[in-house]
Amino acid sequence: MTEKQVEMLRKQYPPGTRLCCDEMPDDPRPIESGTIGTVVGVDDAGQIMMKWDNGRSLSLIPGVDSFYTVEQTEELTEDLDEGPVMS
Repeated sequence: MTEKQVEMLRKQYPPGTRLCCDEMPDDPRPIESGTIGTVVGVDDAGQIMMKWDNGRSLSLIPGVDSFYTVEQTEELTEDLDEGPVMS
């Protein structure tokens, strides 16, 4: 990946961006489909470094892995669907 391509990825996926994994076909221990995580950064090879909500930290590889950006309103809707928390 060229420096220009890496910089474009860094602009498209800044730290704090929320992504959802659809598929990681080439990984022997992939992140489960539907798992949401937070972008930590983009390394010099163009891999998107992630902190997944399930505690893992496996990077996404653009062009290999399938994923999409999660809008904040989408996450809020998912939280509301779970119903009230009783203590």
